[in-house]
Amino acid sequence: METNHFLSSYYPDTSYGGKRLYDDMIEQAVTAERLGYRGVTLPEHHLINVLLMPSPLQMAVKLACETDHLELVTSVAVLPLHDMRIFAGEVVQADILTDGRLVLGVGRGAFAYEMARLGAPIEESKARFDESLDVLIALLTEEEVSWDGEYYRFDPITVMPRPMTQPMPKLMVAVMNPPGIAACTKRGFDIQTTPLAGKPELFKAQIAAHKDAKAEMGDAGRDLRIMMSRVVYCTESEAETREMVQRAHDYYGRFDNVFTGPGIVSHGDVAQLPRDQTIEELEANLVICQADEMVDRLAGYAAAGIDELILSSNLGQPQAEHLEAMERFASGVLPHLQRIAAAA
Repeated sequence: METNHFLSSYYPDTSYGGKRLYDDMIEQAVTAERLGYRGVTLPEHHLINVLLMPSPLQMAVKLACETDHLELVTSVAVLPLHDMRIFAGEVVQADILTDGRLVLGVGRGAFAYEMARLGAPIEESKARFDESLDVLIALLTEEEVSWDGEYYRFDPITVMPRPMTQPMPKLMVAVMNPPGIAACTKRGFDIQTTPLAGKPELFKAQIAAHKDAKAEMGDAGRDLRIMMSRVVYCTESEAETREMVQRAHDYYGRFDNVFTGPGIVSHGDVAQLPRDQTIEELEANLVICQADEMVDRLAGYAAAGIDELILSSNLGQPQAEHLEAMERFASGVLPHLQRIAAAA
């Protein structure tokens, strides 16, 4: 099981400033490479202080200049918010400028608040995404593409320049429900998924759907992979565990507001709302603990068959504490996971 660090750009104190926010993300990426992570993941969200990264492709290009070999994964580029005729060219340019290290994770969008305000209502997002994905793949793999669909109609065009990575830059699809994971796997896509704050039974069902679909595909599915995002934070003490669980509970109070809730936002600041899930239930579903316990808990994730674990650990803590936690994970947990993977 490989590891990946999520540059989630959580921004609870909007007075902190965008410059400091993105400098922190760059420093975390450089640290992740030094500590042996396979890559970093970059979200796309607009207008709000949760997962705030309006252009993951721009960030990927910047990180390519600051690192040597990290895989740079969008998680995810929200296709319904883009015109594929423009976006395809931006993907090609980013692939070239990152020297082929870009992995394009794509999805339909998650937050009704931003989707509505950007002209792509969440109610239409699945249909928009499905057609946009087909258009994007055609533009990246073919020349002189024309289209006559529900959302796209255009005469023959060729995206220039043509992709450096052939037949096209690496692509992953984000999907959460197990039947959707199975369907996308059978189409030949690598998968990004997450159980969010859900119980372990959910992530096991998500992984099983991918593995079962691969088994049905035989050799055609052998090299497909699945990445799973989970809140993982290696603490120094029981007191820090309690603090970070509370921070995670506060974070999900904001996340739920724009994911499933009413979308109460003022001046870009997402309101933190009360949660039905107790803090004890949340703690049981996340991986916020000290190194010894974390090794045991993540061994279950490795055994389930996750190819790469995306560590989501930006919970509003100071940057210095976050970097120390990354060091603890790399020294106290990562070597054990690598041995587990080698034995498997």
